[in-house]
Amino acid sequence: MIELLKALALGFTIGISAALIPGPMMFATAGISLNKGWRTGPFVFLGHSMVELTVILLVIAGASSFISDSTIGYVSILGGIVMIIFGLVLLKSAKSVSNINIAESAKKFKGSVGPVSAGILTTALNPAFILWWLTAGSAIILQEYLLGMFAIVAFLIGHWLADFTFLLTVASSTVKGKDLLSEKTHRKILYFCSVFLMIFGVWFVSNYNNISSFV
Repeated sequence: MIELLKALALGFTIGISAALIPGPMMFATAGISLNKGWRTGPFVFLGHSMVELTVILLVIAGASSFISDSTIGYVSILGGIVMIIFGLVLLKSAKSVSNINIAESAKKFKGSVGPVSAGILTTALNPAFILWWLTAGSAIILQEYLLGMFAIVAFLIGHWLADFTFLLTVASSTVKGKDLLSEKTHRKILYFCSVFLMIFGVWFVSNYNNISSFV
């Protein structure tokens, strides 16, 4: 049970860490919601989760066929390094990221595509998304895979709960004409997430032998 709760918390924290960085999916959600209302959030999430689930299933399929001590070790080290880099970049850019005008950036997405299509396109065509799942994301899924499928499910529930809640909040806030977060609060959350990612990355790098010993 403790391992499942850890996986749930990990999924949620990583989901929020990624979601709070302004990018195409956030801007598309805000822009499309100007026409389609708060329901834009859940539908963008649907498109996003479809792509993400496909990637995760491919990782699991590969793990079941090629998993080995050396594979787990290499992926864990690479994933940990990428998490540390992501954390450092997020920490360095937190101030400038929190100052981005979401409303202005969102206008270019107004009426561009449907919300489900927006979720699919802004996910599949996002280089950061691809890099994450090829490295850090794969390392996390492999770790949860070694603990069992329930651990993967718990991670996904936490991760998607963060995504769904955030996208719904973005759409609802845009419709109501309110700011999503104050700059100060946004910056504090980004600082917390960046430190969390770096700590977890260091743990992956330093404990890769313990992770691979599950095999």
